[in-house]
Amino acid sequence: MIVTRIQADAVRTFGSDAGGANPNDPMAPDLSRQEATNVSGTLFLVPTPIGNFNDISLRAVETLRNVDLIAAEDTREAAKLLRHFCISTRTISYHDHNESARTPGLIERLKGGSNLALMSDAGTPLLSDPGFRLVTAAIQEGILVTSLPGPSAITTALPASGLPVSTYYFVGYLPRKAGRRIATIKETERIPATLVFFEAPHRLLETLRDLHGELGDRQAAVGWNLTKENEHIFRGTLSELLAEFSSWDRMRGEITLMVAAAVEENRDAQWETAAQAIRLMLEREVSSRVIRDVVSELYGLPKKAVYEMIILMVEDSEIQK
Repeated sequence: MIVTRIQADAVRTFGSDAGGANPNDPMAPDLSRQEATNVSGTLFLVPTPIGNFNDISLRAVETLRNVDLIAAEDTREAAKLLRHFCISTRTISYHDHNESARTPGLIERLKGGSNLALMSDAGTPLLSDPGFRLVTAAIQEGILVTSLPGPSAITTALPASGLPVSTYYFVGYLPRKAGRRIATIKETERIPATLVFFEAPHRLLETLRDLHGELGDRQAAVGWNLTKENEHIFRGTLSELLAEFSSWDRMRGEITLMVAAAVEENRDAQWETAAQAIRLMLEREVSSRVIRDVVSELYGLPKKAVYEMIILMVEDSEIQK
């Protein structure tokens, strides 16, 4: 089976998690190319540090050294990291503006037996970075895709945010245009999880304003320049964070923004207010169907749950009579 052969070849080429190939072993394969040219190469997704070069894994360094080609989001940024670790593997640019043109050629190289590493400027490939087109094309061609564990701004920021992390929802970058940005924020309003955004520093203030306007004054945190010497996590309500960053002359650096899910107490208050509205409409003999539709629309509550509340309140009033 082709997948089994590819997996076996990948293990022979780059070794296991426990160590890797022994360069002194006379039976060791040539690490620069796979043994069998009729077997496709492997596409390695290699996470890179989000700030501190020391966060790269030994496996990532080994992989970048031994592949035939590195597809990098920005070859200039990649060169800094590669020089630091004395990696001389050839690089080629692969970014949002050329991935459509580059993908077919890279797939052909993989099909011809070359091993390829995909790396972003920082963090894990495909998470708000290019690469999805290449990965899906490789999968369709039966090429093995191996994702290495490693740095990510998401998993770095969340544990230190002070917000619940058992469930989170990664939104990524919000749209630049105000209308689309607000519409996207509204879609997250009822998601029962901590929301995670990436944001450019020059758009942070307007994003905080829009989040505050659409979601209310929720608890939030801003991870700034994570893993760098001046890293900091700012915690507080959205209004407090807005006040903090409004006082900055200029915002630079990398931003990971996290916002708490809707507070359960607020949801309970919504139901109490909804119950009062239902009671008033029942007293005025408004039909249950109309009450259900109106209350559900006004308070953003599920129609089925609203209807069940109406039935209970009707039954309760009849018992009291």
